[in-house]
Amino acid sequence: MLLPSHRIPDDILHNAALAEAMAVLPPNYNFEIHKSLWQIRQLGAKRVALQFPEGLLMFSLVIADLLEHFGHVETLVMGDVTYGACCVDDYTARALDCDFLIHYGHSCLVPVTETTIKTLYVFVDIAIDVTHFVRMIEANFDPADRLVVVGTVQFVGSLQAIRPQLGALGRDIAIPQARPLSPGEILGCTAPKVAADRDAVVYLGDGRFHLEAIMIANPHVRAYRYDPYEKALTREHYHHTEMYALRKHAVAQAQRAAHIGLIMGTLGRQGSPRVVQYLVDALRAAGKQVTLVLLSEIFPDKLARFRGIDAWIQTSCPRLSIDWGYAFPTPLLSPYEAAVVLGEAPAWQEPGSYPMDFYARDSLGPWTVNHHLGVAMKQRAAAREARGGKRAPTSVTPAEASTSSEHPLS
Repeated sequence: MLLPSHRIPDDILHNAALAEAMAVLPPNYNFEIHKSLWQIRQLGAKRVALQFPEGLLMFSLVIADLLEHFGHVETLVMGDVTYGACCVDDYTARALDCDFLIHYGHSCLVPVTETTIKTLYVFVDIAIDVTHFVRMIEANFDPADRLVVVGTVQFVGSLQAIRPQLGALGRDIAIPQARPLSPGEILGCTAPKVAADRDAVVYLGDGRFHLEAIMIANPHVRAYRYDPYEKALTREHYHHTEMYALRKHAVAQAQRAAHIGLIMGTLGRQGSPRVVQYLVDALRAAGKQVTLVLLSEIFPDKLARFRGIDAWIQTSCPRLSIDWGYAFPTPLLSPYEAAVVLGEAPAWQEPGSYPMDFYARDSLGPWTVNHHLGVAMKQRAAAREARGGKRAPTSVTPAEASTSSEHPLS
């Protein structure tokens, strides 16, 4: 009897030996071992690549042992740095003759229909003490405060559990969404704009990198961070004025540049060929000399070795320019800032219009990865409205479906 593809068979799901072996992993971390073993069996995989962010590498060898022993496969742990879902490295996994890649700790920015080998994204949902979080909200915010709650993908499930509990207490709670991300999920480069009448953002997670994205996009809203490990709520601040001044100075310098170095990020899927091609075309149309450079990681000393470059544009991560651009001897712009230089994007006005929409479908322009998908969706919606609301049979073309690995540069 064939089982539905989503139904894990009992010999995996209720395997006593497997359950005993899995007990060494933290019980509140969901590494989806059963699902992974079922996928391995369905695919007939023989060689499996495992990719982890730095914070989860400590569990990599245990997981590799579990998959090898119970899945009867060879595993490879990919040790290169993994900053986010943009770093999913199916290219290297395929080059290493793997037939299956499991990427841990991030959502699927690059759809599984677009990866070069079969890929499973394991979000690693982390269960937390939701009751304590609710109590912290009750103790520290005025009942009239209109709150926004967000977090990383590991805590999206907890956000959904928190909302009805706070709602039952009379709290006005919003969970925004920047599609294609999950409701409440934010990235370091992508965060939604929140309504002007919201009083505060509460970020669920450790560290500040992701929180800073929604702070940059929404300087009018107070920001707080709840660390589920320390069980602590802290007020967070961001130096918006300093950031604006640094980035405006870099843009002003780049406007005088004649020779532009354009960096195509090659750390996993960081660099979008579509965005690079847009920038190449726009820069050349503006009369700029363009040198295209492929780099997996970007450091000041590395760029200093390139003589004659007046300004750099990097497509790896907007936060590299925002956070560290001041450390480079020549201006290092993000794609959005490059579009400002070219006059194709509006310059931000203080406060509140510096966009954090790098992977959002509803983004400002073609200097972002998924803008073409948002345009296609709006066109289909307009056509549907013109037909009186009737949905016509549609298909997504390969060009529309692709994200960060579409077409070779022409």
